[in-house]
Amino acid sequence: MKKESIQSIILLGIVWVGLYGLTGCRTRQAGQITLGNATERPLVPDGNWQVPVDVTFRVPADYFTKRSRLVITPQLMINDSLRAEYTPLVLDADIYAKKKYRLEVLEDYEDPYRESALLVEDTHRAIEIPYRTTLDLPAGTREATLRAVISTDGCGECTGIDTLSVVEIEDPLNRLRPTMRHVEPKFVVREKIRQGEGKAHLQFLINRYDIDPSLGNNRVEMEQMRAALQPVLTDSLATLNALSITGVASADGSLALNTALARQRAESAKAWLTEQFDLPTAVERRISVNSRPEGWEPVLKAMLAANDPDAPGLAKLLERYADQPEDTQERHIRRSPFWQNIKEHYLQGDRVVEYRCDYTLRSFTSDEEMLALYATRPDAFNEEELLRVSALVDSADERMVVYQTTLRYYPSSAIAANNLALLYWEQGDEAEAERLWSKVADSLTEARYNLGMLKALQRQIDEAARLLEPFDDENARLVKSLITKE
Repeated sequence: MKKESIQSIILLGIVWVGLYGLTGCRTRQAGQITLGNATERPLVPDGNWQVPVDVTFRVPADYFTKRSRLVITPQLMINDSLRAEYTPLVLDADIYAKKKYRLEVLEDYEDPYRESALLVEDTHRAIEIPYRTTLDLPAGTREATLRAVISTDGCGECTGIDTLSVVEIEDPLNRLRPTMRHVEPKFVVREKIRQGEGKAHLQFLINRYDIDPSLGNNRVEMEQMRAALQPVLTDSLATLNALSITGVASADGSLALNTALARQRAESAKAWLTEQFDLPTAVERRISVNSRPEGWEPVLKAMLAANDPDAPGLAKLLERYADQPEDTQERHIRRSPFWQNIKEHYLQGDRVVEYRCDYTLRSFTSDEEMLALYATRPDAFNEEELLRVSALVDSADERMVVYQTTLRYYPSSAIAANNLALLYWEQGDEAEAERLWSKVADSLTEARYNLGMLKALQRQIDEAARLLEPFDDENARLVKSLITKE
């Protein structure tokens, strides 16, 4: 054998002895590794069964020698079984690192921790190693522990000079008994007074007040008025209290003439309605007519919307004669340089007839009557009556439809929203339940509680605790006990 080969063999033997033979376990005299930034209370998984970990391993001075490697291996333990092992934290003392490097050069040794190992030049000083990760737990995990197995050799022969509990993981939410809160509506007979209003844009011949359906869009406008008032004037469940019809006088022309003409046009609209519905005298007497001037403000508003350059001039003129009669305003407007522009582009060709009605719907007092009429006339029910129907139907599916109907007619019904959300939740539709509870949580105590319980089940602990802050039952106390304290 050549002399050079013999020397290489001797050198490799020295490297192996220096790297591994001198790094075995030893009795430590410098205390134990401790944790910084750790929490004393168990961590709670979030809605995705994840747990963020943010701790610092504090390695005391002289914990391992300058000829050794320190390996901290995090392990996830569930029911005393090893479920996962994570990338170790590796510290190489100065001499150990140098000998390992020689072995890599001479023997092509491949260190599995080459990219992650940290060099420690002075093992006589304490070292802090931050460790941040997110643990992915199996869904339904009740308890788990993240521990750290500590070794000071790295050869695999010494596997446990110390074991340190890093964090405890617990799912105390398994102790929740989330009894969601249904609101049983209280039925009170309440008078059902309703209002309605609208307007018709009608065209008339100059200085005429009779309604000609063939002019312009008159037929459509009058049909819309008839359709709007039909439920009031012909409904057997409705009693008309008052109906006012107002003719709106145009801005241009004599005020006295225009207001009188506008009233006559309102009278024509009343006569047309009376004929259309064949109203009895008692109902006809509840219809009143009047008129009012429109003024020049709508004209100014239209000019401003169109960015018309004459708009500032009209505004200034109206402000100057604000305390004068409208005839005075009109006289000055007609003399202004922008009168022709107003006449051609902003004076309406139609005239407005407004109507406002006040009526009372019959209240339902018996359960039989409510169930009978609900199928055909849900529009005649008030909120309390619809909620009463929800308590009378037999199945959950029927109650769901009643609550949906209630929200269609009364979108702000907090009770209907809460109870409908509860039905969605029982069917497994958490998204729709959350949407409805979120909508009314500020106005209904039961909805706030239910939303808090839902957030807790979703493991959104901080939000759940905020919602449940006013409550003091066992569930609320459990959730609030888990809130992160800074």
